[in-house]
Amino acid sequence: MPTIDVDYMDFERMLGIELHRDVERLNEILAYVKGEVKLFDEKEGVISIEIKDTNRPDLWNIEGLTRTLRGFLGVEEGVKAYTVNKPIVEVHVDPKLKDIRPFIGCSIVKNVKLTDTIIRGLMHLQDKLDKTYGRNRQRTSIGLYDFSLITPPLYYGVAKPTEVSFVPLGFEEKMNLKEILEHHPKGIEYGYIVKKHSVYPILQDSKRKVLSFPPIINSNDLGRVTEETQHVLVEVTGPMHETVLNTLKIVTLSLIDRGGKAYSATIHYPHENMKVVTPNLDMWLMDLDIEYVNKVLGLQLTAKQIAQLLAKARFGVEKLESHKVSVQIPCYRIDVMHPIDLVEDIAIAYGYNRIKPLWRKLPTTGGANPKQGLLNIARELMIGLGFQEVLTYTMTNPENLFTKMNCKKTRIVEVANPKVQTFTCLRNWLLPSLMEFLSNNLHVEYPQKIFELGMVTLLDEKRETKTRDEERLAAVISHANSSFSEIKSALDAFLTNFGFEWQTRETKHPSFINGRVGAIIVNGKNIGVLGEIHPKVLEAWKLENPIAAFEINMKTIIQRKT
Repeated sequence: MPTIDVDYMDFERMLGIELHRDVERLNEILAYVKGEVKLFDEKEGVISIEIKDTNRPDLWNIEGLTRTLRGFLGVEEGVKAYTVNKPIVEVHVDPKLKDIRPFIGCSIVKNVKLTDTIIRGLMHLQDKLDKTYGRNRQRTSIGLYDFSLITPPLYYGVAKPTEVSFVPLGFEEKMNLKEILEHHPKGIEYGYIVKKHSVYPILQDSKRKVLSFPPIINSNDLGRVTEETQHVLVEVTGPMHETVLNTLKIVTLSLIDRGGKAYSATIHYPHENMKVVTPNLDMWLMDLDIEYVNKVLGLQLTAKQIAQLLAKARFGVEKLESHKVSVQIPCYRIDVMHPIDLVEDIAIAYGYNRIKPLWRKLPTTGGANPKQGLLNIARELMIGLGFQEVLTYTMTNPENLFTKMNCKKTRIVEVANPKVQTFTCLRNWLLPSLMEFLSNNLHVEYPQKIFELGMVTLLDEKRETKTRDEERLAAVISHANSSFSEIKSALDAFLTNFGFEWQTRETKHPSFINGRVGAIIVNGKNIGVLGEIHPKVLEAWKLENPIAAFEINMKTIIQRKT
């Protein structure tokens, strides 16, 4: 959980309330944002505040924190609208960055009165966002520059390791990009992000003066912000466009809250034939059903009361009706994804202690779910057929799902901000998980017969979550003589024990050998596939023995038997 350090006097001034150094009172206030004081250094006048809500990066700085608290305390209620003026800078992106670090967002904030306290706060915010939301600069990295020293337009391009030299921040001598990675502390710490590429990202102005070497370090000439700086250029780069734009908004708003006037930048992506104006500080709308709010909270709130509570949580109301409220979501609330997020803020504004606890009236008797009983029988049947059950992760990556399985990539549920490269999406079928299991167990004696009965996640626009989960059963046989006939016999025994008549129908599947693959048909429905795995797939997984496999959807079996 992020911990932020804020200057007490500055915090009290921006909050608009005198707290008289009362830590207990301060903790009461911070409870509105799930925060608490971890340390109060009265000598230095610095408070360390732990924010337990990790989904709210807008709270990780004094400006965002006091902006939210002022609403709950009644100092300034309602949505705080922010405006950004027309673009004054053009940024041209090199197509060669597509597979390196393709996206950039910029803003210019003029007439900011910076102090040492404000600058330290900005550096603290930059560090927190880089390490947490930016995943140690892999997803985003932030740069702040003295705009008065820069000559637009800007060029976000690439350079060879020894092609460009500049004085990095904190140093006095020029170094090329390779030397920065080898000798500069930030290069040593974050160099792994770019070392795998033959060329590195570089940001320059029209005079080819270097602004920064993203995501490693700014230049000491242009990338150093001081108390004399009046106009600040904010820049964020990364491989994920939405994450870059969200980070840019948070930093830009902090400078606007300090009295600055924001101007946008036009980003040109010629390879995508795309032009993007950043930042976008517009609010967006979400309809909130009154009955839904009261059902969740166990209250009898009217539309007017809900509107008042939303105002305390710094939301706006565009339209108020008897059955619903059209809520204005401020641009910095990137955590709001579902009406339940608004209900939570309503509950906080109303006061959890005011909500009367209600014990749920549930029967104390229970029993096994019939569906689970059938799944257990399925497991016992597979074990009886000589297969060993394995349990693998439901999260995986597109390379395992598609590239190694010789398939074209399709739409899947992907994680917006994954922590590790191996777990970036939810699997949409089981066989890749079993292939990975075999590749990790080459030392085990053959034959190897394994199965998994588990969940896959598919996109479904008709569902509220836009996804649905399916129970699947997959099995593989691996040894020198494994064949279509062998896996078909195993599947026949499995389905016969459940009382199903089935047949195979000729089909094609890129993961299987043509002519040795079939669709599994039960009651006229295609419930899966079986066959011999294609040599390209075996080679991708570094498997030497032939493999026969099947995968079926358990939905038909469950529906018929329950």
